[in-house]
Amino acid sequence: MATEARKTAIPKFPLRLMPSVRRTAEVFSEKEGVSLNQFINVAVAEKLAHLEHEEWMRNRKKPTKELAARALILLDKAGSNPVESGDELPKGYRAKRR
Repeated sequence: MATEARKTAIPKFPLRLMPSVRRTAEVFSEKEGVSLNQFINVAVAEKLAHLEHEEWMRNRKKPTKELAARALILLDKAGSNPVESGDELPKGYRAKRR
């Protein structure tokens, strides 16, 4: 019964791809070790995530100079923990002067 409900919840969608696009998608899906259907699902999901991010960037509140200044003050505060191994600054690194 659960399988039957699942099948009705996911409608089939006939997709027509240009032959060259399909061949390329098939090659990459084989390299990834997934079905063509799964590959296309992931590709569409990645594109949607990109578009949603662009929309979020357009609609987000723009930072003010005051907020940026407060953020820089916060970032300038030194932490009390010592630097962990592997997190050191590279040799020759010089901080930008503000």
